[in-house]
Amino acid sequence: MNPLRTRQARAPYQVGDTVTGTTYVEPEDRRRELPVEFTGTIAQVGAGWDGVDAAIAYLWVRLESGREVKALIRDVEHVR
Repeated sequence: MNPLRTRQARAPYQVGDTVTGTTYVEPEDRRRELPVEFTGTIAQVGAGWDGVDAAIAYLWVRLESGREVKALIRDVEHVR
């Protein structure tokens, strides 16, 4: 078996990275909640970043207040 085929690609973000972006609001919550801009530290890399679900890949980001928000990877960028 080819080792390159079995090795997974790395996520573009890692736990501890500082990012900025816009929160993701689930479709069923959009009547009562709006997306908000944020800056925070990645607490968890969610599913979907590599493969067929890449369009809905997400992260959990911890804000300075301690609250965590969900964001799509396509809606965040590293803070430099």
